[in-house]
Amino acid sequence: MKVILQKDVKDLGRVGELVNVTQGYARNFLFPRKLAEQATEKNVKQLEHQKKVAESKKKKAVGERKELLEKLNGMTLTFKRESSEEDKLFGSITQVEISKELEKQSFFVDKKDIEIPETIKFLGQHKIIVSFGKDLKAELTVSVEKV
Repeated sequence: MKVILQKDVKDLGRVGELVNVTQGYARNFLFPRKLAEQATEKNVKQLEHQKKVAESKKKKAVGERKELLEKLNGMTLTFKRESSEEDKLFGSITQVEISKELEKQSFFVDKKDIEIPETIKFLGQHKIIVSFGKDLKAELTVSVEKV
């Protein structure tokens, strides 16, 4: 019997997959727990439509992210902080602060998408990376100046 999975099922498949199972397994385990539904012609067409809609939304989101990264690439953010005589900051510049500074400039980037290779604890220029996945990356410069 062919069924469409409604939730991930261990050793069987992931949400939205069309899988072949025995009738008893479907009737006694999958259907009562609402883990799957029978793969009728109507349900299969609905699943295909949902996959197409999800794919178009994903392409649109990737396009928007690429556009955002193009604007961010090469950008310089300036922070003014107090520091010691050896140009060491009292604290450090974090992903949260960088995210808030980008937000002030109308770029909404989550702190999880910001990668700081080395902790920013000194005055000067520092490179950071904004990453939205494998191939979607932009490099920014953080400039830390003395107050």
